Amino acid sequence: MDRESAARGGALLWQAWQDRAQLDALPADCRPGSMEDAYAVQDGLAARAGLRIAGYKIGATNAQVQARFGVDAPFSGRLFADFVGESPLTVPANSVNFHAIEAEFDFVMARALGPRDAPYTLEEVKAAVASVHPAIEVPDSRYADWLSMRADDLIADNAIGCLLCLGPPAADGLAHDLAGQQVIVRIDGEVVSEGAGANVLGDPWNVMVWLANHLSARGLALEAGHVVTTGSAADVVQCRPGDTVTAEFGPIGSAEVRFEG
Repeated sequence: MDRESAARGGALLWQAWQDRAQLDALPADCRPGSMEDAYAVQDGLAARAGLRIAGYKIGATNAQVQARFGVDAPFSGRLFADFVGESPLTVPANSVNFHAIEAEFDFVMARALGPRDAPYTLEEVKAAVASVHPAIEVPDSRYADWLSMRADDLIADNAIGCLLCLGPPAADGLAHDLAGQQVIVRIDGEVVSEGAGANVLGDPWNVMVWLANHLSARGLALEAGHVVTTGSAADVVQCRPGDTVTAEFGPIGSAEVRFEG
């Protein structure tokens, strides 16, 4: 895929995002046919949006999702600063195409991890992280039937990224066993899903290492202050307008999202 085609695909997806419209698929002349194409289209989306990058989101961090979309590794998208807010977060009516949440362990970077030849180690990544946060991601897609799309299509669509609700930093969060930490999701006080940090590549820290090396290979950096989401530690929970969703992470804290009716 040439640069012009990637830019056109990204522009179409960003226009659909702004209009809250949905496409059946990108036109054949700018639809990605490989992961390399997909990230090129995503780059085009980000360039057309022109928004400050607040960090990165990571999808397909468990084996079931990878199998569904025919991939053997996670994939990433951008977090745009205009779409990141603190908990409790209100999602205005008619601002997303579908109502769903992912309860996630999120990290904020203390210092940059830039591109380099040698892979980053777990110890290096941990030393570059400032804090761990409870979070709720509100994904969205610019495709009418995103579950039927290929992984390449989803990557181009910013890895179905949209909104992020970030809770406060956990006290002594870096010292906690995140893999073993239970996660409880409630809608209007009723438990609807339970999970644990081990559900994302065995440990949210493993996701961080994957992202640092994935970005490095693409010539990109994790910058100081960037937020990183690590994928849903519980089920992806379907919601409805009017629902209030809380995600509880034990000593890590909690986050809350309310969907306006």
